[in-house]
Amino acid sequence: MRLLSWLSESVDERPDAVQINDRGVSWGELRRLAAAVADDLYGLDRVAVEASTDLATVVGVAGALLAGAAVVPVPPDAGPRERDHILRDSGAEAVLVPAHGKRRGDHPGRPLIPVDLTRRADSIRPEPDPADPALILYTSGTTGAPKGVVLSRRAVAACLDGLADAWGWTPDDLLVHGLPLFHVHGLVLGVLGPLRLGSRLHHVGRPTPERYAGAAGSLYFGVPTIWSRIAAAPAAARALRSARLLVSGSAALPTAVGTGLAALTGRRLVQRYGMTETLITVSARADGPHRPDAVGLPLPGVRTRLVDDGDAPLPADGESMGELQVRGPTLFDGYLRRPEADAASRTSDGWFRTGDVATIGPDGWHRIVGRAGTDLIKSGGYRIGAGEVEDALLAHPGVREAAVVGIPDSDLGQQVTAYVVSDGVAESELIDFVARQLSVHKRPRQVRRVDALPRNALGKVQKSRLTTE
Repeated sequence: MRLLSWLSESVDERPDAVQINDRGVSWGELRRLAAAVADDLYGLDRVAVEASTDLATVVGVAGALLAGAAVVPVPPDAGPRERDHILRDSGAEAVLVPAHGKRRGDHPGRPLIPVDLTRRADSIRPEPDPADPALILYTSGTTGAPKGVVLSRRAVAACLDGLADAWGWTPDDLLVHGLPLFHVHGLVLGVLGPLRLGSRLHHVGRPTPERYAGAAGSLYFGVPTIWSRIAAAPAAARALRSARLLVSGSAALPTAVGTGLAALTGRRLVQRYGMTETLITVSARADGPHRPDAVGLPLPGVRTRLVDDGDAPLPADGESMGELQVRGPTLFDGYLRRPEADAASRTSDGWFRTGDVATIGPDGWHRIVGRAGTDLIKSGGYRIGAGEVEDALLAHPGVREAAVVGIPDSDLGQQVTAYVVSDGVAESELIDFVARQLSVHKRPRQVRRVDALPRNALGKVQKSRLTTE
């Protein structure tokens, strides 16, 4: 089967199969636009794409994949240093840019290939080997320059097919989202998903509650920041009652947001878990139970396990917290030009070290506690999950945002410290509020008020910035 099987085979000529902002095309027109780009790229190994939120990005990515080239997305807001690193490190031989409109930066030493939305072709290229790279995505990491994650065509297909099974994702769906097109969530799930599985796509541009509400989709993707804003706009949230499935990912969904949306929409948000290196490995099912504090079960072919600090296995008892390790068909091939990072990321028996702390219940349901370095706090001999404390803080009516970290402490090892965006609630009140909900040792020892929490493009809180600013 071709990676973009629906795009390659569909004869559907409805004019709104794929709509990016206010511009729509049929499947047949998109295929012909992508084929013209593929003709320009055939024979190239790696191609960078200016990944703005527009139709040219979708056409460029599809054309590169039809030509058998690996796609290297470049974030539209990348600065000169980041852009230069991505282009040099990836070895991209050319850069796809919009034929018309503003270009995002310079690309010295590399030919620019325009994505011209007035050109069409009917050529058909042979399908590349499934083991060939489909994408090279750059992760920010915590130290050093971003690393290139090499994802094969086979891995992308396995991820999307697994999600189709879990979510009942079919050509009858209309997928709506407003996510960036240079990450797994927005690009792999949000663009390649429809191009493989056949659902129509409406990218709303800037993801406001009003635009989500007006799109009349059956399947919606969002990150917690988006869902939080929709929950705060009751009229927009109620407009989603006709949707079949609402999906949240890329960061932990606060329990209060999920509960509020369920009341307004009549729909429980499905959560899922994955990383750039693993794609999506765990998800709740559309036809199964939904739990506000858990992300679900492994997708077909995926295996998971928990280990302690010494890599010894931990029981799936719903209580033991350890590092989540995974293996299966959705995993990446390796970090580009980083053999030492590859070696460090895998165990001797072939499991990938996610660096995330989780619990697994006897029924197989996974709960993600957070990153081992920032979200598992070791205080006074206790292991405390930051997310649990954050949810407790967010249950207070005066708290709008919360992030919890462990600060080095000479007595406790680490001190539970909270950063909150609040309506002037006293520190002592919040500490006591958490202590009444959770075990006393989990209460914050200090609460610091901030105007806003630092976040990345997908809404994840950048906790390292909290402790250094």
